[in-house]
Amino acid sequence: MLAETNNELENPLWHGEVHTLKRFYELGERPATRDLIFLSTHEPCTMCMSAITWAGFDNFYYFFSHEDSRDAFAIPHDLKILKEVFGLEPGGYRKSNAFWNSYAIADLVAVNDDSETLKAQSKRIRAVYDRLSQEYQSGKSDNDIPLN
Repeated sequence: MLAETNNELENPLWHGEVHTLKRFYELGERPATRDLIFLSTHEPCTMCMSAITWAGFDNFYYFFSHEDSRDAFAIPHDLKILKEVFGLEPGGYRKSNAFWNSYAIADLVAVNDDSETLKAQSKRIRAVYDRLSQEYQSGKSDNDIPLN
């Protein structure tokens, strides 16, 4: 298991997914990507989807949707790129394609037999993440990252 985070202050390309893949390939000996699950807090942007594809993962799971990123966490730039470059609305890409299948964890929770327990856990995760996001947003204006 490997966990990483957004490291945009070091490099604006180090979105959480890309930085995780960087660290994964620095491991040296590592399992085959086809045997792994790629888990992301946020629905990956087009850059991150491409990185996941190039790394050979055939899946990714995410907790927060593109709309959550824009509306709840004030991260609209990925969606602006999706719209301007590809003409797609949030989440408008093909979630199942020749390279991978993507899964929204909220959708998996909704159809699970134990959905009430999982919904309560999702609510707890969202509350913690909301607090962390507020901390992140409060210091974000001080950095010189493009598109912030």
